[in-house]
Amino acid sequence: MSIEHSYLHLLERCLSYPVRETRNAKCHSFFGAFLEHDLSESFPLLTTKKVFFRGVLEELAWFLRGSTNNQELIDRGVQIWNKNAEQYDPITKVDCGAIYGFNWRHFGATYVDCHTDYTDQGVDQIGSIIRDIKDSPNSRRHVLSGWNPSQPACLPPCHAMYQFYVENDNRLSVQMYQRSCDLFLGCPFNIASTALLTHLIAHECDLELGTMRIIIGDAHIYEQHVEAVQEQLGRIPKPLPNISVVREKDGLRNLQEEDVTVLNYHPEPTIRAEMIA
Repeated sequence: MSIEHSYLHLLERCLSYPVRETRNAKCHSFFGAFLEHDLSESFPLLTTKKVFFRGVLEELAWFLRGSTNNQELIDRGVQIWNKNAEQYDPITKVDCGAIYGFNWRHFGATYVDCHTDYTDQGVDQIGSIIRDIKDSPNSRRHVLSGWNPSQPACLPPCHAMYQFYVENDNRLSVQMYQRSCDLFLGCPFNIASTALLTHLIAHECDLELGTMRIIIGDAHIYEQHVEAVQEQLGRIPKPLPNISVVREKDGLRNLQEEDVTVLNYHPEPTIRAEMIA
């Protein structure tokens, strides 16, 4: 079964569960889901609705720079963090707090604000993973953690932990744990972002591509999204695309839009839905 068929099955399964009250809205929810894809075969950019891949890439590049300043995304036409930034920083509406990028590049440093220079502060987990994969590929410690409850943030990390594994045939595999998953809006983005990060690390380390596995804790569909989900479930998946990565090896600090090209992506039209912050 392809990852897109598995994803659509998750949507159907989730809708079969009763509605429950949560922090921000009513939703259908269940606990414990699994997705898997062979990255050597294709890139998992879903086709039953158009996924905003430029937004996926710009967000990931933002994380990899260690930035928490939402203005950088806004300047690139990406609005996906606006509501969260406004909740954390109601005055300037740009500071997201110690979210993914801060912990990926400066884990353990003390967060001040999105304008502070954290150079050489904390643990650069991305740099360490790239170095350790090259120096000790069989290590069991190729772990990237975004979960750090001691630091202030607009939103605790949903995709909380990644573990990378170098197969015996020099293929790079990944397993990601996602504590909370908005199946309609968030999940297609998270699938593509996890796959892209694995492609980029494999490129940095001169490795081939292996398997991506995503483990989901709380999988949910908001009541406001049910009609959109039903529309997507009425569509038939198409062949998945591929991507080409052509860039200088720089420790993944300066990812640009032109570094990655999507090949043969022919999705169904976008399905709009409100983001629930």
